[in-house]
Amino acid sequence: MTTTAVLPVKRFANAKQRLAASLPADLRRSLAEAMVSDVLRALRRTKTIDEVVVVTAEPIAAALATSQGAKVVGDPEERGHTEAALLGIAAAPGADRVLLLPGDCPALAPTDIEAVLGAAPGSPSVVVVPDRHGTGTNALVLTPPDAIRPAFGPGSRARHDELAAEAGIRAVVASVDAFAMDVDTPEDLATLRDALASARGTAASTRGLLGRIDTASR
Repeated sequence: MTTTAVLPVKRFANAKQRLAASLPADLRRSLAEAMVSDVLRALRRTKTIDEVVVVTAEPIAAALATSQGAKVVGDPEERGHTEAALLGIAAAPGADRVLLLPGDCPALAPTDIEAVLGAAPGSPSVVVVPDRHGTGTNALVLTPPDAIRPAFGPGSRARHDELAAEAGIRAVVASVDAFAMDVDTPEDLATLRDALASARGTAASTRGLLGRIDTASR
């Protein structure tokens, strides 16, 4: 079974606006870049991922993707996460399944990605990976890639369950801690910092950036 990972990435200048009160613009851009780099590294090390597609209008993200052997799909209009995911799916016509994931879960290890892919009960199926609040969706595994139309955003966990039910497709929930540690708010960043302090072997770029942030705040 061939598997394509699709990674939508916003322009770094537009990323992480909810961190503006605690981080200046240059550090927010650097944080977004570091997290994408770590996610790409984890995907490259995951044996069951055959191809990575990065959907972006950000030149630095495109360069990072190319350096990691990923395909780059332009997203000049940046209409949103769902639309970017659909662009990525369209760029993987030969895949048997797709993993849709964000670029801001830097704690991911190959074992976390394998766990989510392994939760798929067969074809057709949908695996929903919830955010840490339990209401959003941080990742989807669609087998086949057109099993349902993804619908990210607030309340998307329930919405994806409903879409699968309407399509007569089995949906399962896979809760994986590293996937739940996306970063949008200062509280999210604190949770990630605590998690990385007690773990080793992942998120090298993000660890380095957090060290810079800590040094700058002293």
